[in-house]
Amino acid sequence: MYHTWMRFLTPSPVHHRLGLVCLGVGLQYGPLPTVGPRTLDSHVAVVISTGTGWYETPDGRRTTVTAPSLLWLTPGIPHHYAPDPDTGWDEGFVGFTGPATATYTELGYIEPDRPVVPLSDATGPRTVIARIARAARRDNPLLEVETGAAVHELLVALRRARADLAPDGDPVLKALARDACKPMSVADHATAHGMTLAELRTAVRRGAGCSPKDYLLGIRLGRAKELLAATELPVASVARRVGYDDPAYFSRLFTRRVGMAPVRFRAQESRTVPGGWSHQVPDPDDLPRV
Repeated sequence: MYHTWMRFLTPSPVHHRLGLVCLGVGLQYGPLPTVGPRTLDSHVAVVISTGTGWYETPDGRRTTVTAPSLLWLTPGIPHHYAPDPDTGWDEGFVGFTGPATATYTELGYIEPDRPVVPLSDATGPRTVIARIARAARRDNPLLEVETGAAVHELLVALRRARADLAPDGDPVLKALARDACKPMSVADHATAHGMTLAELRTAVRRGAGCSPKDYLLGIRLGRAKELLAATELPVASVARRVGYDDPAYFSRLFTRRVGMAPVRFRAQESRTVPGGWSHQVPDPDDLPRV
């Protein structure tokens, strides 16, 4: 005997322009029937919280699935899976589509070539799935927007829950973030970690979904924005503080990536605060005071 609940949604074309839309959500447990072989036109994330089973690839190879695990069902790729017929498993699934799936795939949040992903803990993803299920009531006026926004959150939760990634972040990424504003090249960072450039690129791509250069640049420009908005330091001084000895190069880089020159950003965002900004994450119940 198994138990199942599911709901399917049909977002409008305007909702698809939000980037991601939820097509369906389900919660099931017990000795569920075998799924497939079948092929879908959209993505489905199946989160296995308890139990074991198997997943079969298109070439006939079977992989054991042990909870907690994620099954990626991706468009155009045949899949075939089932829980253990004696014990079953507990699963929650979310179907989704939208133009943002291509970007999430490029960033490594969706992995078409890795249909079975071990998770360190299914609690975070299952919490989001439960929230989607609650939002999927037919009388919810925010139905499509609320469930679509939650799909973005689900992809982040699944990424954070992957067993091959440290929950608190990769030590290499943490060290890069700590040293991002030092005047060091990507090669210098690789040497500091005893890694080749290729090894550093692989580690950063795996952990952050981008190149080391883009990872460092994002941190540097974020810090530069803070300095421009909260201080009266000259642009040249800001450039040096975030690792650029050439102010002209920094200004060109800032303008190209941000879409406006540093001086224009400062004119729009200047918020000089006596004593400066705090770098501590604020407690929502005890906000900082000036």
